[in-house]
Amino acid sequence: MKFTKMHGCGNDYVYVNLFEETIKDPAAFSIKISDRHFGIGSDGLITIGPSDIADFRMRIYNADGSEAEMCGNGIRCVAKYVYDHKLTDKTEISVESGAGIKYLQLTVENDKVSQVRVDMGEPILEPAEIPVVAQGDRVIDEAIEVGDKTWHMTCVSMGNPHAVVFVDDTANFELEKYGPLFENHKRFPKRTNTEFVQILSRTEANMRVWERGSAETWACGTGTCACVMAAILNDKTEDTVLVHLRGGDLTIQYDRNTNHIFMTGPATEVFTGCIEE
Repeated sequence: MKFTKMHGCGNDYVYVNLFEETIKDPAAFSIKISDRHFGIGSDGLITIGPSDIADFRMRIYNADGSEAEMCGNGIRCVAKYVYDHKLTDKTEISVESGAGIKYLQLTVENDKVSQVRVDMGEPILEPAEIPVVAQGDRVIDEAIEVGDKTWHMTCVSMGNPHAVVFVDDTANFELEKYGPLFENHKRFPKRTNTEFVQILSRTEANMRVWERGSAETWACGTGTCACVMAAILNDKTEDTVLVHLRGGDLTIQYDRNTNHIFMTGPATEVFTGCIEE
């Protein structure tokens, strides 16, 4: 099977072109190829195929085989793949995901995509739709007991669930200790991604992320959008924020007129190869 290894800010996936290949069991295949000792090594598998309602369809499988609704870094790489590999010559495309259709603008340099701007749509704040167990109509700066501490979280869905927690220092944060406890907390019926965010200024922040099904990843596009929305809801930042992740930077802009969040960042192809399915 032919594959392409790509990453967005260090959030790396194996991409398979379903116009040319067939995967019998993508969940099992994702587990196999994600292993960094016995496989290719990645945060999961993303397939690119035809869609009846958009230009292309993407499906995302985490490293543990579970399927995710949306991946912000992954969808930018999908845009780069379909343009660079001549599946389209358009610089504005639509991609069907588990979180609906997303619209992307491609920046092309020397006939290759260097950067992608994604309309990530409206943030979801209703607890039942995130989902998170809550009493009110929103979860903003709400206390939660996790491990040996009381935290304050703000919950947002960008097609998949996120719990955003503001901390004083992301570099020294015990992510491997608290990340799994948030992911599997009883208040999240479908588990959750958790972003730990350090506010640097009204326009800049640091973020680390623990993703459900993948553990810590070097970046998370939907999580970055969620962290900026949470910061705005808590009056910590302006509407446009540069977010520093372990693998690079993303610019997130919230448009109050449309209530949409826009994400801009790089997409990188690392290598192509073949593997037994």
